[in-house]
Amino acid sequence: MKLLTINPGSTSTKIAIFDDLNPVCVENIKHSVGDLAPFIQASDQLDYRRNLVVKTLKDKGIPMDFDAIVSRGGLLRPVEGGVYAINDVMLREMEKPTNNHASCLGCRIAASIAETIPGCLALIADPCSVDEMDDVARVSGSPLMPRIAFWHALNQRAIARRYAAEHNTKYENLNLVIAHLGGGISVGAHRHGRCIDVNNAFDGDGPFSPERAGSIHPGALVDLSYSHRYTRTQLKRRISGNAGLAAHLGTTDVAAIVENIKKGDKKAETILGGMIFQIAKEIGGAATALCGKVDAIILTGGVAFSDYVTDHIRQYVSFLAPVHIYPGENEMLSLAQNGYAALTGELPIREYK
Repeated sequence: MKLLTINPGSTSTKIAIFDDLNPVCVENIKHSVGDLAPFIQASDQLDYRRNLVVKTLKDKGIPMDFDAIVSRGGLLRPVEGGVYAINDVMLREMEKPTNNHASCLGCRIAASIAETIPGCLALIADPCSVDEMDDVARVSGSPLMPRIAFWHALNQRAIARRYAAEHNTKYENLNLVIAHLGGGISVGAHRHGRCIDVNNAFDGDGPFSPERAGSIHPGALVDLSYSHRYTRTQLKRRISGNAGLAAHLGTTDVAAIVENIKKGDKKAETILGGMIFQIAKEIGGAATALCGKVDAIILTGGVAFSDYVTDHIRQYVSFLAPVHIYPGENEMLSLAQNGYAALTGELPIREYK
């Protein structure tokens, strides 16, 4: 099977070509501020990014004969986990101005290229809107604001399957707590193949992270909203973007922060320690959602490359279950694994309705 995977981000479009599950070409197409300046919204960048993908493949001498193109999912409505065929319903939703996020271009680029290749499927896998939470997990203290799932579903579910395979079992047989530690942080309680509870990492819930505020006191947020100190857009940035480690320490570079701690920076030690403390508490809460029956705790994402962070988390939570580290985001391979499983019949191809 020949697969093309596509992952659009705010300043890059990552692509990878796989023969079965063997990567034969990986490219990170970067977009400068000047390149993106002519486009008012991310949704306006479709032709620009699609043409760059096609040009890159041509320049690398890669024939356009893919069995499937698998893209990162955009800001879809809540769905079950799995692989979805890109259809007109999905494409229309991703064209809406409200879906002004680079990830929403993925399915549109994939569909646009796939339609030029006979027999090529256009798919997405495990978008961040996967919602399999138990009903009790959706309830908040305000009927106006129920809890919703918005998390690193693609990586968490792929890592869960990888861990299961390495231990000669299946994801569906395990209870796992998985913490994705990246620019945003999501901690999921996985019970027998379903994530029954997870924080909304996209819009300010759970632990604070390198660039997000996490759960904050709602009363203080309301007061700040009416203080006239910030516009709505500025305040949103104070929740996601210019928040977390970025707001406290002026950087999201965890390795650099750890180096400063080694040099005696007590503020950096306290702030990073606070993030670690909140992650550990979230892991403990997820273990409670599984009634304490946890086969393993898994730490993944870019921040999991930091031994300082993972060692300190381990000190807090290792009494709950063995802790395993799978650093990195692994998104391109995860997309390929899902696409391959769909093509071989291991996973069903779902319809987005």
